[in-house]
Amino acid sequence: MIAALQCVVLDCPDPLELAGFYQSLLGGAVNQPDRRWSVGEDWATLHTPSGLVLAFQRVAEHRPPRWPDPARPQQFHLDFGVPDLDRTQERVLAAGARVLDAGAPDRSWRVYADPAGHPFCLVRH
Repeated sequence: MIAALQCVVLDCPDPLELAGFYQSLLGGAVNQPDRRWSVGEDWATLHTPSGLVLAFQRVAEHRPPRWPDPARPQQFHLDFGVPDLDRTQERVLAAGARVLDAGAPDRSWRVYADPAGHPFCLVRH
């Protein structure tokens, strides 16, 4: 092993807002003290209950991806396992997400965008 994954960093226009959005989905602590990162106006973190750390970095003139437009590709996305797609969809929409692809009723996954435009999927497990 060469390295250990420390966190996943998402560029965005408002780090604290996006940290709050993902906290509403995953739980955890926003800007928990951690010697690895300094939080502030341009950087926020979310320490999730599972141990995963997400970080959010302010980028001037942020241009969100436009899924599935190859001219502005998603670059990466997060998948979240959920027991009930419909119930979870209500909650993520209320938290500020928007639907990108609801798919067929029997499909086991749906695509959303977070408030900064990053695609993520809810996947029935």
